Amino acid sequence: MKESTLSTKNQIVIPQEAREALQVKPGDKLLVVVRGERVIVLQKPKAHHAAIRGIARGKFPRTHLKKERESWD
Repeated sequence: MKESTLSTKNQIVIPQEAREALQVKPGDKLLVVVRGERVIVLQKPKAHHAAIRGIARGKFPRTHLKKERESWD
């Protein structure tokens, strides 16, 4: 765990270890997510559709879609 100090301009320096883990460089966009008292910093994906591809894979049984379609009739 590394420590950063908030500047008078409300800015922080992201430690090198974190920048390397995120594979970010100057000019890259980051997402800052607030979850209660926690803050999560993520690398902004270049394409959101690519970032979420497969996120629900294995979450629903194959019969789920068939049952849903049958319920529409």
